[in-house]
Amino acid sequence: MNLSTSTSSSLSSSSSSSTTSWFSGIVRGRFDKSSSAKMTNNSGSGGGDSVGPINRKNQFRGVMFKYGPNPIQVAFKTGDYKQQVIFIGGLTDGFLATEYLEHLAIALDKEKWSLVQLLLSSSYSGYGISSLKQDGMELDQLISYLINKEDSEGVVLLGHSTGCQDIVYYMRTNAACSRAVRAAILQAPVSDREYRATLPETASMIDLASKMISEGRGSELMPREANPDSPITAYRYHSLCAYMGDDDMFSSDLSDDQLRLRLGHMSNTPCQVIFSMADEYVPDYVDKKALVERLCRAMGSADKVEIEWGNHSLSNRVNEAVQAIMDFIKRGGPKGWDDPWS
Repeated sequence: MNLSTSTSSSLSSSSSSSTTSWFSGIVRGRFDKSSSAKMTNNSGSGGGDSVGPINRKNQFRGVMFKYGPNPIQVAFKTGDYKQQVIFIGGLTDGFLATEYLEHLAIALDKEKWSLVQLLLSSSYSGYGISSLKQDGMELDQLISYLINKEDSEGVVLLGHSTGCQDIVYYMRTNAACSRAVRAAILQAPVSDREYRATLPETASMIDLASKMISEGRGSELMPREANPDSPITAYRYHSLCAYMGDDDMFSSDLSDDQLRLRLGHMSNTPCQVIFSMADEYVPDYVDKKALVERLCRAMGSADKVEIEWGNHSLSNRVNEAVQAIMDFIKRGGPKGWDDPWS
């Protein structure tokens, strides 16, 4: 979500390790390892480097690399391991989007997992002229890079806010590299539409966006007052704000059938839902306990974590956030980890 100011395991080894990359015979990346720029004092290497991934607060050690051809397609990886947690931020987010990432990087490093933070074309102020489809294509490029250039043995996707929509969309595409996704964690899967509905200008702007789309002008920009923080196209505004828009996946007024239609495919992937019970982007009228229960049920009994008094980014519940994520990763998820290549 983050519509105003940017707030901001060892996993049971069911996959066999080998000297060649998973999927290397099917997916061939087009990126050269020389495009990776190693930062000084890289930590968490498989060789047992004793220096951790965090130097001091807001200072990460790791590797920055390009995973795709666009200038924005840059990622940062702490730790040098064969399994990665990919963090996908919400609207306006980029690197270091949530406070729990520092603690998570340390916890993952101890369990020989890497943390990967990526920039998408939609990162920072780019979300208004992008789409879930674009995010999905770029996420697939990142996973392809990790498979082919880093010999990845599998990834876990961790979405924050609108990053949760990215995960749900991507897993629905059945893209080739989605088979390397071992599990998905949705932290703060909330409805952009329900939050936007609390703003006075939204209703008239939805009408305008619908009109523009019907006239074939969906890629044109909306008036500035529709979204003061970032330029936004009629399509993306409608996607985020309109009933059953492409981004409308977690709204409390969707029926059980509608939720299953949008989320049901996630039952094929071990999932965890981490819901902040004091999320400032969820309207007061929403029964949060009922909503998170329905979301988990629609995803095939996803693992449910309710964090009392937690805010949207869990900046006030950092330890609980990391504990929930690590517990899920270490125990292998509610269904156990399956080798997607077997």
